[in-house]
Parts: sequence; structure tokens; C-alpha cells
Amino acid sequence: MKTFRKRSAAFLAASLMCLSFTGCGTGTTESSPAESGASSSAAENLVPVELVQSDGSARITVENGHFKAGGKDIWMCGTNTPWDNWDDFGRDFDAAFWREHFAALREAGINSSRVWILCSGSYGIQFDETGAVTGMTDKFWNDVDQLMAIAAEEKIYIMATLMSFDCCKTGNKNYKRFRAMIQDDALTESYVQNYVIPFAKRYDSNDYLYSIDLCNEPDWIHENEESGKIDWKPMVAFFGKCAQGIHQNSDILVTTGIGYIPNNSDERGTNVVSDQLLEYYAGADSYMDFYSVHFYDWMIEWHKNPFMLSPKDYGLDTKKPNVLGECSAKGSEKDGIDLVQGAQQLYENGWDGVYPWTSTGTDNNGGFAEVTAYSKNMLAQIKDLIFPLD
Repeated sequence: MKTFRKRSAAFLAASLMCLSFTGCGTGTTESSPAESGASSSAAENLVPVELVQSDGSARITVENGHFKAGGKDIWMCGTNTPWDNWDDFGRDFDAAFWREHFAALREAGINSSRVWILCSGSYGIQFDETGAVTGMTDKFWNDVDQLMAIAAEEKIYIMATLMSFDCCKTGNKNYKRFRAMIQDDALTESYVQNYVIPFAKRYDSNDYLYSIDLCNEPDWIHENEESGKIDWKPMVAFFGKCAQGIHQNSDILVTTGIGYIPNNSDERGTNVVSDQLLEYYAGADSYMDFYSVHFYDWMIEWHKNPFMLSPKDYGLDTKKPNVLGECSAKGSEKDGIDLVQGAQQLYENGWDGVYPWTSTGTDNNGGFAEVTAYSKNMLAQIKDLIFPLD
């Protein structure tokens, strides 16, 4: 069986070098101004935050292709709260905002939020003169400590997105370093050892950090010149090494926020984070625990609408949970489906959750009103699946 998987992975690996896509990036953010805040914040007067020590009773696991919370079925009635101030962690974190916002979300029936831990990659992370990651700033850890404590208090499950394609985007402070890091084994190892593994170990005891999303829409790092146009091969190895580090040091689930559905399906394209490819390039324990694909209306022309289709229809691996990790909070305006109807259909079609963009209304895709309208509708129908431990 292992030999067959290796041969299959070798065939898929060869195909990675010649992939092309008709889609294009839908960059949801603008590059931040020139920054200079990556230096250590040890001199700052940071108030220590006690790390959450959960007993495991609220831990989310995967069983038979679906999520379980404390052994009970759970449907991820989620949202994207990607940032408050853009580059929150290590620069401009406001605990009061996150506490108030998470409380309001849970009251409306939201049980999970996807949060970007690094946005531009200009703050929080530290590099040496060779481009190796040497660690994260004290302020970064203090800020994330606060977020994770608030999440546990408000019982909001966090999908923590460790980086975005924006980190590689021309104009952001460390874009050359991120591009080099993805393509160099030694630099990748420094990132895993000094950011990914410490992050996983630090919060493994907190049941409410349920998953780590390795990168927001790596598709655009591959496809767009402004983000490096990097081949898939080193990116697959990079994600594999990150997943391996998390799995070998924690019980936290791992995914990658794929921006273009065919990049997660061997039927519609090539699943660039398949078990076979990740193991081929990175070795044991380098798998995704679930899949998180993104959808916006521009994709309908080529790949229809997931509000109308099941994960199986897309050729996604249904032995794992599948969530819609991003979609407009307005639903699909092109097909006349609002989020209330869209989320209902996702649930009925076998998706394991949805994370509309965004609860904070960062752009013209809707905001808190649209997010809470869908969550209240779902809460009225499947409360025991949204809050199974209440």
C-alpha cells in the first residue's frame, strides 16, 4: 500500500510543476505601510497572561470523517474574524475588542472563528541576517496568549491562520524572507522549530484552539507575480513540514485555507495538500486533518457554486471533514442565494461547517449583521450540534 501511495504521489508531484489556473487572486487586504516593529519587545511592560489548561473535555477531534467536541457531534457554525487592526499580534492588539466581539458572536450562535495570526508578516516574527526565523517577539506571545484566554472564556473555537499569501506580497517588510523561507529547507526548518512548534506546544492545553490553518490562500503565492509565483513543489514540502511539526507536538488539528477549490481536488485539479503528496515530500505525520476551501462568486463560471453542491460533488476527500473556510457573508449574489439559505444548504449537503467573510465587515462582502442572521437561523434548528457541550 505504501509503495502504491509513493508511486501515486510521484505522479502527482510531477503534475505540480505544470499546473496552471484560470482563476485569479481575490486579495482581500491591502499591504500595510512600511513597518519596523519586528524587534523584541522584552523591554515593554507586558502583563503576563496565564495559559489556559483545559481538561480535554471540550477538545475537537475527527471521527469517521466528521468533527466531534468532547465526543459529541459538532457543526462548525463559524465566521472569519481575521483581524481587528490588521497585524494585531505583536503590534496593535485590543483585548477589549476581542472579548466583546466573541461574546456577541456566541450569543448569536457562532461557535468558531478563523483568526489571522500573521497578516503582513511584518510584526511579531524575527529573522537573523541569513533569513532564518529566530523566534517571535514577547509582545506577539503576550497578545496571542490573551486571544486564546478570551476564546476559552467565551467558548469560541479558534482556527488560527499562521500566515497569509500577504506575507509574500511585494511591499510588505519581510516578503523576500518569506519567499526564501518557503523554498529553502533549512529556512523552513527554522520557521517550524521557532514559530510553528512553539505555537502548537504553547496552546495545546487549550481546547479552544481547535485547529491551525497553515496559510491563507497559498494559491496566490503560486499564481501571482506580486506574491512570488513560487512553484507548488517547495510549497507542498513547506506545508508538510509544518503539519508534521504540529502533529508530533500537539493534538491540534491541521488544515490549509485553499483559495481555489480545484487545488484541493484531484478530480477537478490537483489536491496540493493531499496525504500522498505531503507524505512524499515531508514524511510521516504531514497530513491535513480536514480540508478548508474558499469560495467567491467569480469562481462560479468555472466550478459552480458550493452552496448547491456537496464535498463529494467537488471530488473532495470525504474521509475527512470539509468546511467552507471563506465565502462572502452576503452569500452568492450572482446566484441569488443569501447566507441564511446558503448555510442551510451547506449543512444539508454534508459540509461540516462554514466561515463567512467577515464578522467585522472588512470589505464589501458583508459583516456582523449577515453573519449573525445565518447563525441565528442555524441555531434555531441545530442548537445541539452548534453547542453540544452546553
